[in-house]
Amino acid sequence: MEKNHLNYLVLVNKTYNEQEIRAHYRALTQYLIENKLTITTMESATSGQIASLITDTEGASAVLKGAFITYSNMAKIQQGVPEETILKYSVYSRETAEAMARACMKAYDADIGIGITGTMGNVDPANPDDSVPGQLYFAIGMQDNVTSYHIELSPQPSRLMYKLAAAEEVYKVLIGKLIEEHG
Repeated sequence: MEKNHLNYLVLVNKTYNEQEIRAHYRALTQYLIENKLTITTMESATSGQIASLITDTEGASAVLKGAFITYSNMAKIQQGVPEETILKYSVYSRETAEAMARACMKAYDADIGIGITGTMGNVDPANPDDSVPGQLYFAIGMQDNVTSYHIELSPQPSRLMYKLAAAEEVYKVLIGKLIEEHG
């Protein structure tokens, strides 16, 4: 049975260091390799940044089974997110992030799936009624459990730093869950 939980975190005036984030993802990828765990992502707001950070480490092909960049609503639907979920809850919701995590895990038969959706520094012209700059939803799926998170990022100096900030928040949650489960 799948369990869904929503955790909410507001990150006010938090600054991020790109080199630290990259080091964290190198350590994460090594951990996945050592523990023979596979991972996949379905990314909207981060445009593939999480998958890119994973593949920056040699040997990542042993753990990253593939990834989806689903920047539009249609792309999410084409990759397995139910259209009804987007219509009922909006593209920016925990339900959509959860559906993204489930869909990519299923598509790639991976141990871990990450779904992330939200708005970075400006209102999304394709979804203006649901778009709140800095507000992100992500979900991490592991086995039968999908856990959702809602974060609000403080303004960042660039689109890249928004993506890296979001990736760092995903990393912190994921590494905690992995250590709890696998040591």
